Amino acid sequence: MRLTLQLDRLIVLFSATAVMATLIMLPTFRAGAREEIPLPPPPAPIPTDVEWAQHGLTPAEQRFSPLKQIDRNSVADLGLAWSYDTKSHRGLEATPLVVDGVLYATSTWSVVFAVDAKTGRELWRHDPEVPPWKARHACCDVVNRGVAYHEEKIFAATLDGRLQALDAKTGALLWSVRTTELAKDYTITGAPRVVKNRVVIGNGGAEYGVRGYFSAYHVATGELDWRFYTVPSSKAGPHEHPELDRAAETWSKDSLWETGLGGTVWDAMAYDPDLDLLYVGTGNASVYDREKRSPGGGDNLYLSSILAIRPETGELVWYYQTTPGDYWDYTATQHMILADIEWRGSPRKVLMQAPKNGFFYVLDRANGELLSAEKFAHASWASHVDLKTGRPVERPEAHWSKQPAFVSPPPPGAHSWHPMSFHPGTGLVYIPVNESLYAYYPDANFRYRRGSWNTGEDHGKMHEEMEDYASSRFLPCGGTRLVAWDPKKGAKQWEVLHDGGLPGGTLATAGEIVFQGHGGGHFSAFDAVNGRVRWTVEVGVDVMAAPITYAIDGEQYVAVLAGAGGSHGGHNTEFDHDNAGRLLAFKLDAKTPMPVANQRPHKEVSVPRLNVAPEVIALGRKAYASNCFTCHGLGTHSSGLFPDLKTATAEVHAQWDAIVRGGLRAEKGMPSFADAISAEEAEAIRAYVLDRAWHTPGVLERALDIAVDNLCVPVSWATD
Repeated sequence: MRLTLQLDRLIVLFSATAVMATLIMLPTFRAGAREEIPLPPPPAPIPTDVEWAQHGLTPAEQRFSPLKQIDRNSVADLGLAWSYDTKSHRGLEATPLVVDGVLYATSTWSVVFAVDAKTGRELWRHDPEVPPWKARHACCDVVNRGVAYHEEKIFAATLDGRLQALDAKTGALLWSVRTTELAKDYTITGAPRVVKNRVVIGNGGAEYGVRGYFSAYHVATGELDWRFYTVPSSKAGPHEHPELDRAAETWSKDSLWETGLGGTVWDAMAYDPDLDLLYVGTGNASVYDREKRSPGGGDNLYLSSILAIRPETGELVWYYQTTPGDYWDYTATQHMILADIEWRGSPRKVLMQAPKNGFFYVLDRANGELLSAEKFAHASWASHVDLKTGRPVERPEAHWSKQPAFVSPPPPGAHSWHPMSFHPGTGLVYIPVNESLYAYYPDANFRYRRGSWNTGEDHGKMHEEMEDYASSRFLPCGGTRLVAWDPKKGAKQWEVLHDGGLPGGTLATAGEIVFQGHGGGHFSAFDAVNGRVRWTVEVGVDVMAAPITYAIDGEQYVAVLAGAGGSHGGHNTEFDHDNAGRLLAFKLDAKTPMPVANQRPHKEVSVPRLNVAPEVIALGRKAYASNCFTCHGLGTHSSGLFPDLKTATAEVHAQWDAIVRGGLRAEKGMPSFADAISAEEAEAIRAYVLDRAWHTPGVLERALDIAVDNLCVPVSWATD
């Protein structure tokens, strides 16, 4: 196959000569030409307490704090003030809130907790008791990105689709409403927003096959006010609201309506109170392959779009679609920042977004006019965005309905949910970037299967060709990086390349510091002007979440959640510690010891290979690829987030069918797959897992492993 030949060629190239290594190794830091600007001595104690009361600090979601007690000079004295054990071992993605000296945050399984923001002492904890089987519908871990606060209430959404109001002082449940049907493949991982006495929340689940929408509920009672569907349910209607009449025109009459079509609203929102516009980002299609999803084409509104909505009525004012006819899981659900900047000599109210597709967009947020769209990462799917039409110019090499294609960015995107930040002083946006690629394999025999991934890809063929080369995902140079983007110039000012595959959200401050977590369990402070590292601490557990900062009793704190997980934690990294989740708070001159990340005991393969025919292994590979790999990894190469099936014990193998089909471990988050996997397939998966466990790497695999440890390659070398 063409893809295998391309990969083999790269492997030989990586291991060929030491000279080539010097050509492709990139520096870990690339600074712009700006000189350092010296700061005055650290200021006196902060006279009043400073809160972080909204998800992005303000409705504009800039994530810029005016606090500057911790600056580029004093940050060297930053130390751990306190830590809080979240009692979790999965991904932590929440942005905490701080109100009246109390810090509110969420953990895995939608657990909400409140602690004293000065000491870390737990005040209360609310477990909504999400049914563990619901993990099967979560594409990207049982994560949650935070809560909203309004008038002594905390609003939180649960993985199984509930929106809840809690008493901010006690954690007592005030009201709870169901926003999705429990039996359907919906989940909620995003943080709600409160706008004009309404709590707005969306949902996720497009990979499985659901219809996207977002809803507004009254803060006092939880009563539904309005709901906006992002895609139509049919070509002819009747449609729930007028905006869907326009959307239906962009879908084929033969679209796969039974899949729900997707367009879920699973993360970002922002609000402009002056324009009275709520900005909402929509997601990918339920079937990635658009030729199967909507035969004959069409833009497929409102997939991958930014919507400007009247928050009191749910009426659409304008929209902009970042990826018309989405083909690669390029959502527009990523963080949006509102700013007032000078644009071409005149003041402009703009909205800025760096979505998955690799282009940085600047829009006039009053009317949706496109002002700029430039690549902030390698993007092979399109050559550029035409500013006259507002549309991307796609490259046919990235089309994969008829044949496989290596495309960049990959489905996790050049930038995913990890929040970016904007510094009004430097004029820069600090973006957590993922530079990678992905092999899309078309499934000519695709059929919709409820409860399973329905992307239109042939994951079985992917495994057949790529399972021996899973480590190639670690080859890109600077797979994750911190990019300082100048939106006026449409260009990078500087960038820092990180080791490791987990990007972390960013926080910018008036102390000319950008805080970010990155690979290897590190949390660092970078100079906002030139990107130089001013301070770093080894946390031991990877930090994906965005930090916040606040002030209590004259002291500035920086707080962040640590815990690997999500899509990146499941596939783009490897770790051997217990991944014990924690909330960390830092301040100047603090000396609290950092909690220890405990190493997991090393396990060996202990169960012999099954003596079965190659056809059984092939059946197991196909069934594993269709049902298991999204958690347990390509070719059973586990990141450490989920159990490594290759080293499963004899007891696990004896209970294999009871676990896979009987739901024996449903309470631990491993639900039954009896509706998707037959007894024969379950046993074939077991045979496949053991075949991979005893697999002996060939020459090319060993060469690839050496290359991964010693070399790197620019993503642009490997994409079609």
